[in-house]
Amino acid sequence: MNQLTITKPDDWHLHLRDGAMLAGVLPHTSAHFSRAIIMPNLVPPVVTTAQAEVYRQRIMASLPKGHDFTPLMTLYLTEATDAGDVEAGFRDGLVKAVKLYPAGATTNSHAGVRDIDKVTPVLERMAEIGLPLCVHGEVTNPEIDIFDREAVFIETVLDPLRRRIPGLRVVMEHVTTRNGVDYVRAQERDMAATITVHHLMINRNAILAGGIRPHYYCLPVAKREEHRLALRAAATSGDQRFFLGTDSAPHTDPLKESACGCAGIFTAPNAVSCLAHVFEEEDALDRLEAFASLNGPAFYRLPPNEGRITLKRQDAPVAFPDKIDTGEGSVTVFDPMVPLHWSVTPDIS
Repeated sequence: MNQLTITKPDDWHLHLRDGAMLAGVLPHTSAHFSRAIIMPNLVPPVVTTAQAEVYRQRIMASLPKGHDFTPLMTLYLTEATDAGDVEAGFRDGLVKAVKLYPAGATTNSHAGVRDIDKVTPVLERMAEIGLPLCVHGEVTNPEIDIFDREAVFIETVLDPLRRRIPGLRVVMEHVTTRNGVDYVRAQERDMAATITVHHLMINRNAILAGGIRPHYYCLPVAKREEHRLALRAAATSGDQRFFLGTDSAPHTDPLKESACGCAGIFTAPNAVSCLAHVFEEEDALDRLEAFASLNGPAFYRLPPNEGRITLKRQDAPVAFPDKIDTGEGSVTVFDPMVPLHWSVTPDIS
């Protein structure tokens, strides 16, 4: 197969940041994606419906002319979140999900949840109205090895939470382990998971073998090869519970290449080409549309996009920039360590 036309995809986990960084990175998503779940971990975080609306307006003001893109807004869950405000944002059609960051789990998560019991009233209200909870699925206990944090989160936080509030609709974001895949597959309803492009392409050797490579460092951190293979099997299976969330997360190079570098991989420019490469390797190009374009809208109870994109396989590798320039500085683009041969042409009818 050398050409494939699919429904225009969505990104169900995206960091756009703000200000000059937002303006610099947004065009690389809006060129290929029709919608995206926007992460709320700004400084300060987006914690109220009013703040989400103002942030949405800033995103739309930064959208390049001619790009058709809809930001799907989320609220940052804190122990002071008001359930009434969450419901009002949902009823207005603005708020599409609430994001749970365990405090200290990742970038700008210091305002996150320390005691899950303190947010139970909000979660119960969300279950009543059908509003999804997006979770960063890691514990932050320093006694737990960083490579085990996802598995421990499932056992000690996520599964008890789902048993306590069975109607709560949950997306386990950027799942990275066989444990996570198996848990999602065991759930019959109200459970899904996003998988990133980079976790389909790299394991932890990319970060550590032959020297420390900060541009492959993200959270949750890439795991062993057995987990990468489990993610590939889930993504290419056609199972509706798994869909694309790139977790594209830009940081300027000085912030990545420092003594304590930031977690995050910027994949927006080549995400779709990487995805086609993975699905071709797994002999599953016929299931690419389900993962990238159909399963996510089905879980979020939205229609698929009307637009289309065409992917064409070319003999010469597609050229992507090593870096992009933003008003805040240069940002390194994800290097998949293999040549990519799939080019993307948007909006083909």
